[in-house]
Amino acid sequence: MFEYLTNLNDHNLPYPDTIHPIVIHFVIAMVLFAFCCDVIGYFTRNFRLFEVSWWNMFIATIAIFVAIIFGQFEAGLAQPYEAAKSVLNTHTLIGWSLSGIIAAVTAWRYVIRARDPQRISIYYLGTGLILTAIVGLQVYLGDELVWVYGLHTVPVVEALRDGMLP
Repeated sequence: MFEYLTNLNDHNLPYPDTIHPIVIHFVIAMVLFAFCCDVIGYFTRNFRLFEVSWWNMFIATIAIFVAIIFGQFEAGLAQPYEAAKSVLNTHTLIGWSLSGIIAAVTAWRYVIRARDPQRISIYYLGTGLILTAIVGLQVYLGDELVWVYGLHTVPVVEALRDGMLP
C-alpha cells in the first residue's frame, strides 16, 4: 500500500495540505454553537434556537467521523517522533471518545426533541458544558501537536527525512 504514497509533498502528505484541521474546526464550531444556542434558548425561551442546536449537533456527529478518518490517515503519515507520540496518542484517544460522546449526546438531543421540541433539561445543558470542556482539551492537544511539535510542518518533515529527530 505504501508504494502508492511515494509522492508525498513537503508536508509529508499526498495532497496539498492537512484536511483534518479543516473538518475538525467545522465540528468544533458546530458543537460550541449548538451549546450556545441551547443556553440562550433555555434562558430566553426562544425555542427556535433549540432547532438550530439540534441540526448543528446532527451535522457535527457526521462530520466528526470524517475528521477522525483524515486524522488517523494524517497521523500515520506524520511519522511522529518520540517527544510527540504521547500527545498524539492522547489526542487520538480523546478524539475517538469524542465521536462516541457526541453521537450519544446527539441521540439524547433527538429524544428530547421528539418528546417536546420546546424544552430541554438542565441536565442536558450540564452535559453540554462538559462536552464543551472536553472539546476545549482536545483543541489544546491538537494545537500542541502543530505549534509545539510541528507535525506536518515543512521544517519538522525535513528534519525527520534527514534523520535529525529520533
